[in-house]
Amino acid sequence: MADIQQLNNYASAGEFDVCKVSYSAFFGFCDQYAMLKCGSALGYNVGPLLVCSNESLSKNFDAKNSTIAIPGKGTTAYLLLRHLFPEATNTSELIFSEIEQAVINGKFDAGVLIHEGRFTYSSKGLYLINDLGELWQNIYSLPIPLGGISVKRSLSHLHEKLNRILQRSIEFAITNPSLSTDYIRANAQEMSEDVQRKHIELYVNSDTYEISKEGRDAVSKLFSTAIDANMLKEAQINMANNLFIL
Repeated sequence: MADIQQLNNYASAGEFDVCKVSYSAFFGFCDQYAMLKCGSALGYNVGPLLVCSNESLSKNFDAKNSTIAIPGKGTTAYLLLRHLFPEATNTSELIFSEIEQAVINGKFDAGVLIHEGRFTYSSKGLYLINDLGELWQNIYSLPIPLGGISVKRSLSHLHEKLNRILQRSIEFAITNPSLSTDYIRANAQEMSEDVQRKHIELYVNSDTYEISKEGRDAVSKLFSTAIDANMLKEAQINMANNLFIL
């Protein structure tokens, strides 16, 4: 188990044959890895949350002069922030599970929350500035691709087998939800089972089992966003039409 930014770094260094990664980070090594068709997390009108501890700031957000905690520069959350708030340049990387408390403690003016934090921030006295996934969908009429399961392109002979295994795993988990409860509880940021369930229901959908055409279109749009942000080299840009296993 590792934080999402750590996983992004591992895959970028080619340390694992198969690795969960942020889509934003994946674009940076998509010449070496491909995405499985199974295992993606897409947000429909939901995504990373930009929050603060000051109610007035939530209503009049000053992106240029605010200090912002982010869950890693390889995360889709950070790419969204850069794209939607280009003046938000004063950012610092924190482990995603530390951002909420850092904003509460006043170490940062704002923070970008991912995972279970969307269900707990308001009860802890934080205010929503924007749901970045909702903003994205309002602009492009597409869901936001957050993360997926990447596999080395050199293992092309195993791609379909790995995809089928992952699909069977999802089928089993859906049919036998109680069997994964202890594992989820042991690795969740938020201990409330209700929050854990809501988080799973929000992001585990039909696109997780097999990404749809709309999902692929969303990935392509995010890919073009990364190109516009000058994040990619020619080797990666050339993979624009070959991001997923064949």
